[in-house]
Amino acid sequence: MSGSMTTGPERWLAATLLALLLTACGTKQVVVQSEFPPPVMNKLPLTIGVWYAEDFANHEFFDEASGRAESSWLVNTGQAQVELWDTLLKGMFREVVHMNGKPGPGQMNPVVDAVLLPAVDELQYAIPAHTNVKVYEIWMRYRLQLVTTGGAPIAEWTMPAYGKTPTAFLQSDEAAVRLAAIVALRDAGAHFASSFTRVPDVAQWLASLPRAGDPVASGVQP
Repeated sequence: MSGSMTTGPERWLAATLLALLLTACGTKQVVVQSEFPPPVMNKLPLTIGVWYAEDFANHEFFDEASGRAESSWLVNTGQAQVELWDTLLKGMFREVVHMNGKPGPGQMNPVVDAVLLPAVDELQYAIPAHTNVKVYEIWMRYRLQLVTTGGAPIAEWTMPAYGKTPTAFLQSDEAAVRLAAIVALRDAGAHFASSFTRVPDVAQWLASLPRAGDPVASGVQP
């Protein structure tokens, strides 16, 4: 049976505290780290802001063992998430700006064409102990929001990502889960780069810009 969880600040805090208590009981811990290649494409002439919420920048998932023969898992993907999306956005847009805070009324942020707010909406994984198949798999679902500097919604959509690694090439469960997560993150990057301009609300917004990339002309100020 695969593990599944929906992430959020309260769940993240509870999982972290529980993981600390279970460290001595055989919890397998994985920190996902990798370098991600930028997308090969013509950059969109836009200045895009990005805001990483705390639970995204420190994203991790925890799954408690269901029996004594199994291990609990604590997998941290936060650093890799930020590295992926920074690299991805810099390869897609003319300029990328990190926001000072979450866009909204009264928040002092730079004026940009739009701000992307990525979030991990759900994550599931399967390991050989669950499936009896020598394959490690990770499924992720992102929830993506595109808003103005002032927080007004432009578009919101979900996007899947999937990573799989066979055990034949790896020496440990931890290495296999780490590689599956990296493959899932790269899949997310490829999906976003290829589908961004085809999201209906995004396409409508892009078509409405008088001069793409000019925050003042595009009329997306707060």
